[in-house]
Amino acid sequence: MELAAVILAAGKGTRMKSNLPKVLHQLCGRPMLGHVLNSVAEAGVTKKVVVVGFGSDQVTDFVGDKAKVVIQREQLGTAHALIQAEEELHDYPGNLLVVCGDTPLLRGETLAKLTEMHSQSGAAATLLTAQLENPTGYGRVLRTEVGDVSHIVEQKDASPEELKVKEINTGVYCFKVPGLFAALKEISPANAQGEYYLTDIVQILIKKGLTVKAVTLEDAQEVQGINDRIQLAQAETVLRRRILEDLMAQGVTIMDPNNTYVDRSVKIGVDTVILPFTFLIGDTKIGSDCVIGPGCKITDCLIGNNNEIQYSVLLNSQIGNHTIIGPYAYLRPGTILADKVKVGDFVEIKKSQVGSGSKIPHLSYVGDATIGENVNVGAGTITCNYDGKSKYQTILEDGAFIGSNTNLVAPVKVGRNAVIAAGSTITKNVPDEALGVARGRQTNLADWAKKQRKKS
Repeated sequence: MELAAVILAAGKGTRMKSNLPKVLHQLCGRPMLGHVLNSVAEAGVTKKVVVVGFGSDQVTDFVGDKAKVVIQREQLGTAHALIQAEEELHDYPGNLLVVCGDTPLLRGETLAKLTEMHSQSGAAATLLTAQLENPTGYGRVLRTEVGDVSHIVEQKDASPEELKVKEINTGVYCFKVPGLFAALKEISPANAQGEYYLTDIVQILIKKGLTVKAVTLEDAQEVQGINDRIQLAQAETVLRRRILEDLMAQGVTIMDPNNTYVDRSVKIGVDTVILPFTFLIGDTKIGSDCVIGPGCKITDCLIGNNNEIQYSVLLNSQIGNHTIIGPYAYLRPGTILADKVKVGDFVEIKKSQVGSGSKIPHLSYVGDATIGENVNVGAGTITCNYDGKSKYQTILEDGAFIGSNTNLVAPVKVGRNAVIAAGSTITKNVPDEALGVARGRQTNLADWAKKQRKKS
């Protein structure tokens, strides 16, 4: 049977103390709404509707083409929010998941299990519930003698006896769509909050002679809602641990999971070792048999196999195989390193290509450059690529040797196997096999220092 999902994401999240809509606060490199969208997709959902309210433009921009967006202009409760999706779903023939946009720990397999049991039972609605030792703040689920759901009572409307119940409503539902929206319109706001509670749908369906079932969640942590930044940090800890455990199960060594930070979208090959205080961010992909860290921050990079990177920052760069980077290297966007390249300490590279076997061992800046194969760039080399208005290219052809403390004033080209003498400022092209020297002739004045001391 076809499966749709409505994600309720209209709330402001007042306790977040933020101008950003709550569902756009990030965990593991992705807004919490993004995690929920991913989970419903994993459950087999083919049609997604997101109900937005506060910050609707920002949320809509994030959703893009991932789902259809509908607006709840007044936040009058969860049932009112779901009704906003009627136009998109009134004639939908399948089942409908309803999920909150602030539950990023919810697993796709949990939603798939809920959907499967709903379909098998033939119920009009199936709730996802959880058992909590301290259920304060949650709506309580009350059952009949045969185990079906009789109704849900919110914390503020519950009697002392009802407050003793530990089974809580998680806010996740699976419904049959036919008849759902007509039943939603029978809900009234006769409660302490004056809102249209989606939980009231249970009694309305039962009065119509329909059955409401419940599936109890094994891990209540999955439905941990996020209402403030403390809960956001707690959820991030859980999600990061899951990510690292998944990677370790796939053959990646994480030396210190408590001090390693990997986004959900990162991919890592087998037998790679991630050392502590490393941040792997965005769409980073790392191959096999690498050693990454300690102390690296790598964002949106494509990294091959058998590489060693330590104490370095890499942004939007591509790294080949068998390279060594760091310590304290900075690779800025547009950097492309071929195989067997060495980039050493305190080297910055920007928007440059470095050929196979080339070395930039230390204390250099390379910007807007094309470096061939087996080139040696000596310590203190600077590509002078910017004249205050425009950027210019530096080209170092295969086999070139650049002496220490060289300034390469772009645009300039150093030919194949050419050598630049240390301390040169190169402003003109250097032919293949030539020696380029551009420095003042040294003059030694005899006894100059002795004479200066006598004067003083």
